[in-house]
Amino acid sequence: MIAKASAPAKTILFGEHSVVYGEPAIAGAVNKRAHVIIKKSKTDRTVFRSPDLNFEAELLTKHKKYILKRGKPGIIRYILEALYKVHDHSPIDITLYSNVPIGSGLGSSAAVTVATLAALYRYHNIRFNKHSLAHDAHMVEQSVQGMASPLDTLVSTYGGLVYLSRNKKVEHFNVNFNVPFVVGYTTKHGNTGKMVKDVKSLKMRNPKIINPVISSMGNLTNYAKQAILKRDFKTVGELMNINHGFLDVLGVNTLELSRMVYNARDAGAIGAKTTGAGGGGSIIALCPGKVDEVANAISRDDNILKIRFTRKGVSSRVYK
Repeated sequence: MIAKASAPAKTILFGEHSVVYGEPAIAGAVNKRAHVIIKKSKTDRTVFRSPDLNFEAELLTKHKKYILKRGKPGIIRYILEALYKVHDHSPIDITLYSNVPIGSGLGSSAAVTVATLAALYRYHNIRFNKHSLAHDAHMVEQSVQGMASPLDTLVSTYGGLVYLSRNKKVEHFNVNFNVPFVVGYTTKHGNTGKMVKDVKSLKMRNPKIINPVISSMGNLTNYAKQAILKRDFKTVGELMNINHGFLDVLGVNTLELSRMVYNARDAGAIGAKTTGAGGGGSIIALCPGKVDEVANAISRDDNILKIRFTRKGVSSRVYK
């Protein structure tokens, strides 16, 4: 039996970091995906490999340990945590194919976690729904990172463009917001867990300064929600630019991220900001009518992806 599953990457439009403290956020699934294939091993070992990442490791699932054969460990902690949560420790082969750059701020860990859990559930014939899958995937991310927002795994599970309210209610946007974005990403990978902890530390040291900033980020996200519903791209772009400034205050922007933001704006983007945890990773630029110009401007120094939002969330199936 072979179990296959895939899940989309995501980009956060508004609310990264502030969402950790109960503020709203807006994020959308994008047309880049992680694909996981699980089948019974022909040996007595569990092996995880990824041709795209040039990665291979033997997994000691009972102890959440691994023996690295080649590549960098990176995503492996999420795989081990998912296996520990669901798997019976019998020998299996796990293969990951992904066109989501690792550490790019596009939620690669969430996409891989959601796809891995869905494939494991299929492999073990465990009944699940999207609600339980999103919850379990969030628990995996939280175990690995220490603190984690449910947003990434939620979007990777359900797909589409979603609004997460202060009371954790999820609303799906029905409005057509399939405008072109360019994602720029650096070779310097962000570390989500570290950046979340750094912001928490900054907040604890300077609560009277940082708490109002986080609250303002929540208010900005609510303004953005109304602008998206009206398809008011100009206001969305302006709010993205303001949001980038807030992320500067939180200390998560880097020289590389800001360079990409200003290159994008100079080339005609109406809004550009860091997306994701920061410390490296990605920016997202809203650039209707200027996709090629913005992509060329960013790619002079960094890497780019042209993306669109997608309504397609997780998918999974079993082959006998």
